[in-house]
Amino acid sequence: MKRLFGLLLTLALVGAACGSDAEEAADDTAVETTETTETTAATTETTATTAATDDGGDADSCSAVKNAGILTVATGDPVFPPWMEDDDPSNGQGFESAVVYAVAGEIGLDVEWVRTTFDQGVAPGAKDYDFNIQQFSITDTRDQAVDFSTPYYVAEQAIIATDTAAFEGVTSLADLKGLRLGAGIATTSLDYIENEIEPDSQAAVFDDNVAAKAAFDAGQIDGLVLDLPTAYYVSAVEIDNAFIVGVLPEIEEDADALGMVFEEGSELVPCVDAALAALKADGTLDALEDQYLNQAGDIPTLTR
Repeated sequence: MKRLFGLLLTLALVGAACGSDAEEAADDTAVETTETTETTAATTETTATTAATDDGGDADSCSAVKNAGILTVATGDPVFPPWMEDDDPSNGQGFESAVVYAVAGEIGLDVEWVRTTFDQGVAPGAKDYDFNIQQFSITDTRDQAVDFSTPYYVAEQAIIATDTAAFEGVTSLADLKGLRLGAGIATTSLDYIENEIEPDSQAAVFDDNVAAKAAFDAGQIDGLVLDLPTAYYVSAVEIDNAFIVGVLPEIEEDADALGMVFEEGSELVPCVDAALAALKADGTLDALEDQYLNQAGDIPTLTR
């Protein structure tokens, strides 16, 4: 699998988040709403409707949004590179933000953003938004409570550390068992620790990645498990002396496929799936992945 998101690109993205383009976008989107032009909307709505029909979906599903003419999208609070830039999903920068605007362009809708926790995103029940995007891995358990789009990206898990002595000679999952490990609540990173590594001490569980990184930075845990793009950013920019110990071996092929989360039974899913299929077919998704995630060198993969 391609390695993800390198240090040089990370630093470039951080600089870009502070540049004039992001500031200009923020000025134009005071309520985190971005408008598309009428010409683009008319053209892309036709494209998305055709794609939905060709893909076997219901073309009428593209009108099944919560608010007419608007795609209401939820994400985390805060959000981080490389997924979003400058804690501002409306600027179109960062992989997931760019994907959302590409999908909206295919459907011919404006975008409005709201914020939720990660846990709220996969909780059952009605939502006041159309879908949620914040690196949700598609799992059978979650799929019983919510609906997912088709995958827009397949992630890998990695472990980061600051104490080189503690991780000296670590080359396998078995070598991690005696270490104190942690991850965010309700994440596949936490599932990986508990079900695959099975450390001697109970995994530390955090409300979100912000709390997890704070505990890690304070030395309360030896290693923090994150998706690989986030691990690159955290180790390169956010935590001094942090490094990636290694990529964790896949449980199964494409086990960490990421999908957009909808309330169960959402009629909008076929429309978004068709838009994603069109963006995959024309190379847009691959181009965004290359831009934001795929500039890393090789990182060793631990063995089982």
